[in-house]
Amino acid sequence: MAGVSSQSLTAARQELEPRLGTASLTLAEELFGVLDTLDSNAGLRRALTDPNREGEQKVALSTRLFAGRISPEAAEIVRDLVARRWAKPRDVGDALEALAATVAIAVAENRGQGIRGLEGLENDLFAFLSVVESNHDLQRALSEPQAEGSAKVALALKLVPSAGDEARLLIRQAVLSPRGLKPSALVQRFIELVALRQERWIATVSVTRPLSDEQLARLQAGLNALYGRDLKVIVSVDPSLVGGVRVKVGDEVVDATAVTRLSELRRKMAV
Repeated sequence: MAGVSSQSLTAARQELEPRLGTASLTLAEELFGVLDTLDSNAGLRRALTDPNREGEQKVALSTRLFAGRISPEAAEIVRDLVARRWAKPRDVGDALEALAATVAIAVAENRGQGIRGLEGLENDLFAFLSVVESNHDLQRALSEPQAEGSAKVALALKLVPSAGDEARLLIRQAVLSPRGLKPSALVQRFIELVALRQERWIATVSVTRPLSDEQLARLQAGLNALYGRDLKVIVSVDPSLVGGVRVKVGDEVVDATAVTRLSELRRKMAV
């Protein structure tokens, strides 16, 4: 996905973010259900992405289609998507798939109180992937178009009996609706979304010299306070660094030479 569709997806993710702190797995299931409807109706996809239609018209169409069938929260997310511009009809489905998966991932994140929940989900998905990719018979069985969907799901979930609800939902979606991919390839895409979400919880810190245990503890406390969550801190030493400390959390990079937000953090680290 590139160009206008990529921009629309980025904006949709930003709109979704405030909802993720209280997201439920039911919301993810509803969004996947809407995706199935779009995937089964090419005319509907074209109508909801037609650049000659005003956004209000496309929103009205989605409202008529899904009113009473999904929750108000899910309907609002869908309306936000169809109001945006998409380069190709399939792109809105790809975006909806990413948002639905992100909701499921956020549920694991919230349940596990941050990165631990994400790591648990990642481990469950990797466990499924490792079993399937090492067995060609399983790959064929899970991709067989003539097989009953319920039988394929039962087989897939039997491979990861201890997987959490979020992983089970994502694996079920990958088996039932791989959307032109192998189920294992879609699970790999979901793993990439988990990794993207994990970046919010990892602070990569570069400093000019090694830190003492006390400095490291102060750094951890300072970053937790600064970002409002319990971050996993990874420290590397770069003697050539100008300014003393550089912090990267997700997409945000904070350089002590230019941003005063780190001045208090540097003071706390001082011996």
